[in-house]
Amino acid sequence: MRPMRELLDAFWRAAAYCLHPRVFLLTLAPLLIAAALALGLGWLYWESAVDGVYQSLERWSLTAAVLGWLDAMGGSGLRSVVAPLLVVALTVPVLVVVSLLLVALLATPALTALVARRRFPVLQRRRGAGFWASVGWSLGCSALALLALALSVPLWFVPPLVLVLPPLIWGWLTYQMITFDVLAEHASADERRRILREQRWPLLAMGVVSGYLGAAPSLLWAFGAAVLILAPVLVVASVWLYTVVFVFSSLWFAHFALAALQRLRAQEAAAAAQAPTPPPGGEIIEMAPAAPVLQLPREPQA
Repeated sequence: MRPMRELLDAFWRAAAYCLHPRVFLLTLAPLLIAAALALGLGWLYWESAVDGVYQSLERWSLTAAVLGWLDAMGGSGLRSVVAPLLVVALTVPVLVVVSLLLVALLATPALTALVARRRFPVLQRRRGAGFWASVGWSLGCSALALLALALSVPLWFVPPLVLVLPPLIWGWLTYQMITFDVLAEHASADERRRILREQRWPLLAMGVVSGYLGAAPSLLWAFGAAVLILAPVLVVASVWLYTVVFVFSSLWFAHFALAALQRLRAQEAAAAAQAPTPPPGGEIIEMAPAAPVLQLPREPQA
Protein backbone atom coordinates (compact mmCIF):
# COMPACT_ATOMS: atom_id res chain seq x y z
CA MET A 1 0.00 0.00 0.00
CA ARG A 2 2.91 2.38 0.53
CA PRO A 3 3.78 2.72 -3.21
CA MET A 4 0.12 3.43 -3.99
CA ARG A 5 -0.06 6.06 -1.25
CA GLU A 6 3.12 7.72 -2.51
CA LEU A 7 1.83 7.58 -6.10
CA LEU A 8 -1.46 9.25 -5.17
CA ASP A 9 0.30 11.83 -3.03
CA ALA A 10 2.50 12.79 -5.98
CA PHE A 11 -0.58 12.88 -8.24
CA TRP A 12 -2.46 15.43 -6.15
CA ARG A 13 0.65 17.53 -5.63
CA ALA A 14 1.20 17.61 -9.41
CA ALA A 15 -2.42 18.62 -9.99
CA ALA A 16 -2.04 21.48 -7.50
CA TYR A 17 1.20 22.63 -9.14
CA CYS A 18 -0.57 22.87 -12.52
CA LEU A 19 -2.41 25.93 -11.14
CA HIS A 20 0.89 27.75 -10.63
CA PRO A 21 1.29 30.67 -13.10
CA ARG A 22 4.85 29.64 -13.95
CA VAL A 23 3.69 26.15 -14.88
CA PHE A 24 1.14 27.64 -17.27
CA LEU A 25 3.83 29.78 -18.88
CA LEU A 26 6.05 26.71 -19.32
CA THR A 27 3.36 25.13 -21.52
CA LEU A 28 3.59 27.96 -24.05
CA ALA A 29 7.09 27.32 -25.45
CA PRO A 30 6.45 23.66 -26.48
CA LEU A 31 2.99 24.70 -27.73
CA LEU A 32 4.34 27.44 -29.99
CA ILE A 33 7.14 25.29 -31.41
CA ALA A 34 5.02 22.17 -32.00
CA ALA A 35 2.04 24.10 -33.40
CA ALA A 36 4.25 26.12 -35.74
CA LEU A 37 5.96 22.92 -36.90
CA ALA A 38 2.66 21.10 -37.48
CA LEU A 39 0.99 24.00 -39.30
CA GLY A 40 4.09 24.66 -41.41
CA LEU A 41 4.45 21.05 -42.50
CA GLY A 42 0.71 20.87 -43.16
CA TRP A 43 0.86 23.99 -45.33
CA LEU A 44 3.78 22.61 -47.35
CA TYR A 45 2.99 18.91 -47.63
CA TRP A 46 -0.74 18.36 -46.97
CA GLU A 47 -1.83 17.95 -50.58
CA SER A 48 1.13 15.80 -51.58
CA ALA A 49 0.63 13.59 -48.51
CA VAL A 50 -3.07 13.11 -49.27
CA ASP A 51 -2.32 12.33 -52.93
CA GLY A 52 0.36 9.85 -51.94
CA VAL A 53 -1.94 8.03 -49.51
CA TYR A 54 -4.76 7.99 -52.08
CA GLN A 55 -2.51 6.50 -54.76
CA SER A 56 -1.26 3.89 -52.30
CA LEU A 57 -4.84 2.92 -51.47
CA GLU A 58 -5.68 2.48 -55.14
CA ARG A 59 -2.63 0.28 -55.73
CA TRP A 60 -3.61 -2.16 -52.98
CA SER A 61 -6.16 -4.66 -54.19
CA LEU A 62 -7.97 -4.92 -50.87
CA THR A 63 -8.44 -1.18 -50.37
CA ALA A 64 -9.31 -0.74 -54.04
CA ALA A 65 -12.07 -3.32 -53.64
CA VAL A 66 -13.36 -1.53 -50.52
CA LEU A 67 -13.40 1.81 -52.35
CA GLY A 68 -15.23 0.21 -55.29
CA TRP A 69 -17.78 -1.24 -52.90
CA LEU A 70 -18.31 2.22 -51.38
CA ASP A 71 -18.91 3.66 -54.86
CA ALA A 72 -21.43 0.89 -55.63
CA MET A 73 -23.27 1.55 -52.36
CA GLY A 74 -23.56 5.25 -53.10
CA GLY A 75 -20.79 6.28 -50.75
CA SER A 76 -18.55 7.84 -53.34
CA GLY A 77 -18.29 10.94 -51.17
CA LEU A 78 -16.43 8.92 -48.58
CA ARG A 79 -13.66 8.20 -51.07
CA SER A 80 -12.42 11.77 -50.79
CA VAL A 81 -12.42 11.58 -46.98
CA VAL A 82 -10.55 8.33 -46.43
CA ALA A 83 -7.12 9.57 -47.50
CA PRO A 84 -7.16 12.81 -45.42
CA LEU A 85 -8.34 10.91 -42.36
CA LEU A 86 -5.52 8.40 -42.80
CA VAL A 87 -3.01 11.24 -43.07
CA VAL A 88 -4.36 12.67 -39.82
CA ALA A 89 -4.28 9.24 -38.15
CA LEU A 90 -0.64 8.76 -39.16
CA THR A 91 0.30 12.29 -38.10
CA VAL A 92 -1.16 12.18 -34.59
CA PRO A 93 1.39 9.68 -33.14
CA VAL A 94 4.25 11.78 -34.55
CA LEU A 95 2.62 14.88 -33.05
CA VAL A 96 2.42 13.14 -29.67
CA VAL A 97 6.12 12.18 -29.75
CA VAL A 98 7.16 15.70 -30.81
CA SER A 99 5.12 17.23 -27.98
CA LEU A 100 6.59 14.81 -25.45
CA LEU A 101 10.12 15.50 -26.69
CA LEU A 102 9.64 19.26 -26.44
CA VAL A 103 8.18 19.03 -22.94
CA ALA A 104 10.96 16.67 -21.81
CA LEU A 105 13.73 18.90 -23.16
CA LEU A 106 12.29 22.37 -22.53
CA ALA A 107 9.84 22.16 -19.63
CA THR A 108 10.81 19.16 -17.48
CA PRO A 109 14.13 20.62 -16.16
CA ALA A 110 12.38 23.85 -15.12
CA LEU A 111 9.47 21.95 -13.57
CA THR A 112 11.87 19.68 -11.67
CA ALA A 113 13.77 22.70 -10.39
CA LEU A 114 10.46 24.23 -9.21
CA VAL A 115 9.48 21.07 -7.33
CA ALA A 116 12.96 20.66 -5.84
CA ARG A 117 13.12 24.27 -4.67
CA ARG A 118 9.69 24.23 -3.04
CA ARG A 119 9.58 20.70 -1.62
CA PHE A 120 13.17 19.33 -1.51
CA PRO A 121 15.35 22.39 -0.86
CA VAL A 122 18.20 20.43 0.81
CA LEU A 123 18.38 17.60 -1.73
CA GLN A 124 21.92 17.50 -3.07
CA ARG A 125 22.46 17.74 -6.83
CA ARG A 126 24.86 15.06 -8.06
CA ARG A 127 24.35 15.67 -11.81
CA GLY A 128 24.38 12.10 -13.06
CA ALA A 129 23.57 13.07 -16.67
CA GLY A 130 24.01 16.14 -18.84
CA PHE A 131 21.90 17.76 -21.53
CA TRP A 132 23.24 15.72 -24.43
CA ALA A 133 22.85 12.47 -22.53
CA SER A 134 19.21 13.42 -21.96
CA VAL A 135 18.76 14.22 -25.66
CA GLY A 136 20.29 10.90 -26.69
CA TRP A 137 18.18 8.95 -24.22
CA SER A 138 14.97 10.72 -25.34
CA LEU A 139 15.67 10.16 -29.04
CA GLY A 140 16.54 6.50 -28.50
CA CYS A 141 13.41 5.82 -26.45
CA SER A 142 11.26 7.69 -28.98
CA ALA A 143 12.66 5.61 -31.85
CA LEU A 144 11.93 2.38 -29.96
CA ALA A 145 8.40 3.53 -29.14
CA LEU A 146 7.62 4.48 -32.74
CA LEU A 147 9.00 1.15 -33.91
CA ALA A 148 6.84 -0.70 -31.38
CA LEU A 149 3.79 1.29 -32.50
CA ALA A 150 4.45 0.49 -36.16
CA LEU A 151 4.89 -3.22 -35.42
CA SER A 152 1.75 -3.36 -33.28
CA VAL A 153 -0.59 -1.71 -35.83
CA PRO A 154 -1.95 -5.08 -37.12
CA LEU A 155 -2.91 -5.97 -33.56
CA TRP A 156 -5.02 -2.82 -33.24
CA PHE A 157 -7.75 -4.51 -35.26
CA VAL A 158 -8.31 -6.85 -32.30
CA PRO A 159 -10.77 -4.81 -30.16
CA PRO A 160 -9.26 -5.39 -26.70
CA LEU A 161 -5.67 -4.83 -27.81
CA VAL A 162 -6.25 -1.44 -29.37
CA LEU A 163 -7.21 -0.20 -25.91
CA VAL A 164 -4.11 -1.73 -24.28
CA LEU A 165 -1.10 -1.64 -26.59
CA PRO A 166 -0.88 2.07 -27.53
CA PRO A 167 -1.28 3.35 -23.93
CA LEU A 168 1.21 0.73 -22.74
CA ILE A 169 3.78 1.86 -25.33
CA TRP A 170 3.14 5.55 -24.54
CA GLY A 171 3.40 4.73 -20.84
CA TRP A 172 6.78 3.06 -21.25
CA LEU A 173 8.04 5.98 -23.33
CA THR A 174 6.71 8.58 -20.88
CA TYR A 175 8.20 7.04 -17.77
CA GLN A 176 11.56 6.31 -19.39
CA MET A 177 11.98 9.82 -20.78
CA ILE A 178 10.57 11.92 -17.97
CA THR A 179 12.12 9.92 -15.12
CA PHE A 180 15.55 10.21 -16.77
CA ASP A 181 15.14 13.99 -17.15
CA VAL A 182 13.78 14.43 -13.62
CA LEU A 183 16.71 12.57 -12.04
CA ALA A 184 19.42 13.85 -14.41
CA GLU A 185 20.27 16.88 -12.26
CA HIS A 186 19.82 15.53 -8.74
CA ALA A 187 20.72 11.82 -8.86
CA SER A 188 23.94 10.13 -9.72
CA ALA A 189 23.98 7.55 -12.51
CA ASP A 190 23.90 4.67 -9.99
CA GLU A 191 21.03 6.24 -8.05
CA ARG A 192 19.06 6.82 -11.23
CA ARG A 193 19.48 3.22 -12.38
CA ARG A 194 18.53 1.93 -8.93
CA ILE A 195 15.35 4.01 -8.78
CA LEU A 196 14.37 2.96 -12.30
CA ARG A 197 14.88 -0.66 -11.27
CA GLU A 198 13.27 -0.61 -7.82
CA GLN A 199 10.35 1.67 -8.73
CA ARG A 200 9.74 0.12 -12.14
CA TRP A 201 6.10 -0.88 -11.62
CA PRO A 202 4.86 2.34 -9.98
CA LEU A 203 6.63 4.35 -12.67
CA LEU A 204 5.13 2.20 -15.41
CA ALA A 205 1.67 2.59 -13.87
CA MET A 206 2.14 6.36 -13.85
CA GLY A 207 3.28 6.21 -17.46
CA VAL A 208 0.25 4.16 -18.53
CA VAL A 209 -2.11 6.61 -16.82
CA SER A 210 -0.27 9.43 -18.58
CA GLY A 211 -0.63 7.47 -21.82
CA TYR A 212 -4.40 7.25 -21.41
CA LEU A 213 -4.52 10.95 -20.57
CA GLY A 214 -2.39 11.65 -23.63
CA ALA A 215 -4.86 9.74 -25.78
CA ALA A 216 -7.66 12.13 -24.80
CA PRO A 217 -6.66 14.91 -27.26
CA SER A 218 -6.92 12.36 -30.08
CA LEU A 219 -10.68 12.32 -29.51
CA LEU A 220 -10.81 15.72 -31.18
CA TRP A 221 -10.13 13.92 -34.46
CA ALA A 222 -12.86 11.31 -33.95
CA PHE A 223 -15.73 13.27 -35.45
CA GLY A 224 -15.24 12.19 -39.04
CA ALA A 225 -15.00 14.49 -42.02
CA ALA A 226 -16.07 17.58 -40.06
CA VAL A 227 -12.66 17.74 -38.39
CA LEU A 228 -10.96 18.33 -41.74
CA ILE A 229 -12.64 21.74 -42.03
CA LEU A 230 -11.38 22.78 -38.58
CA ALA A 231 -8.01 21.04 -38.93
CA PRO A 232 -5.81 24.13 -38.31
CA VAL A 233 -7.69 25.00 -35.12
CA LEU A 234 -7.77 21.40 -33.94
CA VAL A 235 -4.03 21.01 -34.54
CA VAL A 236 -3.29 23.90 -32.18
CA ALA A 237 -5.87 22.72 -29.62
CA SER A 238 -4.60 19.13 -29.64
CA VAL A 239 -0.95 20.23 -29.35
CA TRP A 240 -1.82 22.40 -26.35
CA LEU A 241 -3.72 19.53 -24.71
CA TYR A 242 -0.78 17.18 -25.31
CA THR A 243 1.52 19.78 -23.78
CA VAL A 244 -0.68 20.22 -20.70
CA VAL A 245 -0.92 16.45 -20.19
CA PHE A 246 2.84 15.96 -20.47
CA VAL A 247 3.56 18.95 -18.21
CA PHE A 248 1.29 17.38 -15.59
CA SER A 249 3.10 14.07 -16.10
CA SER A 250 6.45 15.79 -15.61
CA LEU A 251 5.26 17.26 -12.31
CA TRP A 252 3.87 13.89 -11.24
CA PHE A 253 7.12 12.09 -11.99
CA ALA A 254 9.15 14.89 -10.39
CA HIS A 255 7.30 14.62 -7.07
CA PHE A 256 7.44 10.81 -7.06
CA ALA A 257 11.04 10.36 -8.25
CA LEU A 258 12.58 13.07 -6.07
CA ALA A 259 10.74 11.68 -3.03
CA ALA A 260 12.11 8.21 -3.90
CA LEU A 261 15.60 9.69 -4.22
CA GLN A 262 15.30 11.37 -0.82
CA ARG A 263 14.21 8.08 0.79
CA LEU A 264 17.05 6.22 -0.90
CA ARG A 265 19.66 8.62 0.47
CA ALA A 266 18.07 8.51 3.92
CA GLN A 267 18.31 4.70 3.89
CA GLU A 268 21.93 4.84 2.79
CA ALA A 269 22.76 7.36 5.51
CA ALA A 270 21.05 5.18 8.15
CA ALA A 271 22.95 2.10 6.95
CA ALA A 272 26.24 4.01 7.04
CA ALA A 273 25.53 5.21 10.57
CA GLN A 274 24.98 1.65 11.80
CA ALA A 275 28.16 0.29 10.20
CA PRO A 276 31.18 -0.19 12.52
CA THR A 277 33.60 2.72 12.44
CA PRO A 278 37.23 1.78 11.60
CA PRO A 279 40.07 3.25 13.68
CA PRO A 280 41.92 6.36 12.48
CA GLY A 281 44.03 5.64 9.41
CA GLY A 282 41.45 3.27 7.97
CA GLU A 283 43.38 0.11 8.92
CA ILE A 284 42.51 -2.42 11.52
CA ILE A 285 45.64 -3.63 13.33
CA GLU A 286 45.40 -7.10 14.76
CA MET A 287 47.45 -7.61 17.91
CA ALA A 288 49.17 -10.97 18.21
CA PRO A 289 48.36 -12.81 21.45
CA ALA A 290 51.04 -12.47 24.08
CA ALA A 291 53.35 -15.44 24.52
CA PRO A 292 52.75 -17.39 27.71
CA VAL A 293 55.25 -16.67 30.50
CA LEU A 294 57.10 -19.73 31.76
CA GLN A 295 57.44 -19.90 35.53
CA LEU A 296 60.35 -21.86 36.98
CA PRO A 297 59.72 -23.98 40.03
CA ARG A 298 60.82 -22.39 43.26
CA GLU A 299 63.61 -23.92 45.24
CA PRO A 300 62.59 -25.31 48.61
CA GLN A 301 63.64 -23.12 51.49
CA ALA A 302 65.98 -24.53 54.08
